[in-house]
Amino acid sequence: MKKLAAGNWKMNGNTAALAEVQALLAAHPAPACDMLLCPPATLVAQMAAQAAGSALAVGGQDCHPKTSGAHTGDISAAMLADAGASYVILGHSERRADHGETDALVRAKAEAAIAAGLIAIVCLGETEGQRDAGDTLAVIGAQLDGSVPETATAVTLVIAYEPVWAIGTGRTPTLAQIAEVHAFLRVRLLARIGAEARGVRLLYGGSVKPSNATEIFAVPDVDGALVGGASLKAADFGAIVAALA
Repeated sequence: MKKLAAGNWKMNGNTAALAEVQALLAAHPAPACDMLLCPPATLVAQMAAQAAGSALAVGGQDCHPKTSGAHTGDISAAMLADAGASYVILGHSERRADHGETDALVRAKAEAAIAAGLIAIVCLGETEGQRDAGDTLAVIGAQLDGSVPETATAVTLVIAYEPVWAIGTGRTPTLAQIAEVHAFLRVRLLARIGAEARGVRLLYGGSVKPSNATEIFAVPDVDGALVGGASLKAADFGAIVAALA
């Protein structure tokens, strides 16, 4: 499988920030890995137009499970695809915490995304309290079972493990902890969707930055990264892309 460097801009960026995309493409016109940026919805179409014909894919940060309707402020998967997106992040810990998103809702969104031709990046992860209680694998296993559609394939699904306690804190799990979770995810996916699971990319998403990317990517079953703050600057994200070569 080809590894994936995915950047999540979260609620950051405006038209001027698209200059970082130009800098990224100039520095990495033909990366060894797949390269993805997920900007705010207001920038998806502009970034997709800018990235057309390049090695950069563009994605959304969320979608509604319905195709259309009276859902003020929401965006459907079909709308993202129409704007030029090819991926969408679903079930991010911030969506689960801030908007009360359940596994069932994330699964419905993933089904909608796949039906619209998007690749669903389904996020899973434990809080600090759950980690300290020794519940990490139980929590992540339940999230995977509830959030991943049984019809998902290696082409339509990416899983991102994001230890909630490491996001934006500068704290990073040990390599052994990352390896334990990613090995568990591979086995759990095999039970969930069968042999297709061998080709599903498993991303690590907890404070990945240029200084720790190389050692994290050397961990078995880490097939790339879901990057937050470091994806906002071409130099930082480009260094992570290069580490996946």
